[in-house]
Amino acid sequence: MLVAHVSDLHVKSIYYSDELAENLLDFLTETNPDILVITGDLTDEGYLHEYVEAHRFIRRLRAKNKVIVPGNHDSRNMGYKLFEEFFGTRQPIFEKDWLKIVGVDSSEPDVDDGNIGMDVYGLIKKEFDEFDGIKVFALHHHLIPIPGTGRERNIPADSGDVLELLMELGVNLVLSGHKHVPWIWKLNEMLIVNAGTATTLRIKGRIPSSFNLIEIKDDGTISIELVRTKDLKVEEKYRDSLESGKILLKLH
Repeated sequence: MLVAHVSDLHVKSIYYSDELAENLLDFLTETNPDILVITGDLTDEGYLHEYVEAHRFIRRLRAKNKVIVPGNHDSRNMGYKLFEEFFGTRQPIFEKDWLKIVGVDSSEPDVDDGNIGMDVYGLIKKEFDEFDGIKVFALHHHLIPIPGTGRERNIPADSGDVLELLMELGVNLVLSGHKHVPWIWKLNEMLIVNAGTATTLRIKGRIPSSFNLIEIKDDGTISIELVRTKDLKVEEKYRDSLESGKILLKLH
């Protein structure tokens, strides 16, 4: 199963790049992944005209299936209502064969802080508890601090409880965004993969605009590649098993 993990598009902020957007479009058209997971911040301020543009652009992105969750920028200015209008549920579920993705909305209206909430824990448990296969959890906010992003803030208020729940349920892979810095953590055999910003120039230092290309096989082996959106250069970051492996990611 080939998964493209894209985040933080920020259509059409002052940092948004049409060149990067077209590069992303070309890459996905050529690779045609099985699943496109977008982990939030499709828009910059949650305004209607931004949602119209974001929806138009995301419709052009080639993938057999799409799983999309909102970010904190999408929930501004009543944008959380527009998200449902344009993209459907804020808690998307995708299941095919031996892979299941559960997405949740970790945003709060008009604040940058994240929170999943106890009312969503039941949904997460229900969807993952009986599933016997590769389990993937998708949200916008990072559950663990990301190096190189300055003083830590905006981690979901209940991230500890959520991490404990995900580990109890045997979740293999967590996909998130928010900080515009790609990173991989391994916590108690669970891979936590953060994506950078795919289509903006709002980046840290010389860390490039990028997205992740993830291949997951039914035997549990996984490879993660970082794709630089500027030149579509692909760099291998992780290759091993979801049960046991080593992190190869280095940004500097």
